[in-house]
Amino acid sequence: IEEVTDVLGMTVLGEDVTVGEKIIPGFTGNLTTNPYGDDRVFLMPMFYGPCGLFYNKANFTEGGGELELPTTWDEFFALADKTDIPLFTYPVAGYLDAFTYAMMAEVGGQEFFNKALQYDEKVWSSPEMDQMFDVLGKLAENTNPATPSYANGDNFQKNQQMILDNEALFMPNGNWVIGEMADAPRAEGFKWGFTALPAVTEGGDRYSYTYFEQLWIPSEAVNKDAAKQFVAFMYSDVAAEIFAKGGAIQPIVGFADKLEGDNKIYYSIYDNGAKAALGSFAATDPVEGVNFGDTVFGTINSLVSGDKTEEQWIEQIKTDSDLLRQALK
Repeated sequence: IEEVTDVLGMTVLGEDVTVGEKIIPGFTGNLTTNPYGDDRVFLMPMFYGPCGLFYNKANFTEGGGELELPTTWDEFFALADKTDIPLFTYPVAGYLDAFTYAMMAEVGGQEFFNKALQYDEKVWSSPEMDQMFDVLGKLAENTNPATPSYANGDNFQKNQQMILDNEALFMPNGNWVIGEMADAPRAEGFKWGFTALPAVTEGGDRYSYTYFEQLWIPSEAVNKDAAKQFVAFMYSDVAAEIFAKGGAIQPIVGFADKLEGDNKIYYSIYDNGAKAALGSFAATDPVEGVNFGDTVFGTINSLVSGDKTEEQWIEQIKTDSDLLRQALK
């Protein structure tokens, strides 16, 4: 794969801005676009799907309800004293991957997040990571207790239905959930809302994880310079509008202003102050009996049901991260 760091400094064809200025912050500099953990870019970010917390606007003041939409985690958990509705649900535990990745970035920033994805010992034993554990532990305590029983491939939509029936206030998901639940019954006045994760502290950074595609140039390409010009063109308004007609949205600053309806809500999340968290746990040589995703995300079912304690969960995470760090390729 050809290095394309220099593309960020190229002027977009027909415009007076550089590629780096057009791309939403966070969509480069992550372990997907910069796989060696340095400043070198090899994969350019393309079409994306933001993930965050979905809710019913009718429950909050923006939709005529009585609750204030929380901007910090303290405000989030304070809602438990203001409503009888459980604060949280999730389709399946695996959906907490995007949520947890965003939380890591919130408590420690992008560099901290990148180190966490590489099983850094100091990061996983840090006070910042303890903040993340604390939030997830409290979420387990405030999750609709029926959630784990439906958190499987056959019944996950019953958990999603909790948001439509006001049986849970918030749910982590991606923008595809609207289509999945398009024909489902819903409470009177229901209207989809979407927000980034609340900040850890007042005025702190808020993050939304996103899934995204990548574009690259083969290192043996004959016309590399022309290829780089073409890559730069991908971030032009002309190209972005062509993609948008097919439902593919480029990670371009301000482009969400041109969208309509629900798409405007979802894709404008990074234009409304949220930062993008991108990347996933680094690949390692196989370690028998260790699946870090199951350890970090899957165990949430056991926390909600009470089958495991928060302390047992944290200890297993630290044990598995040590093993995977040693097996890191």
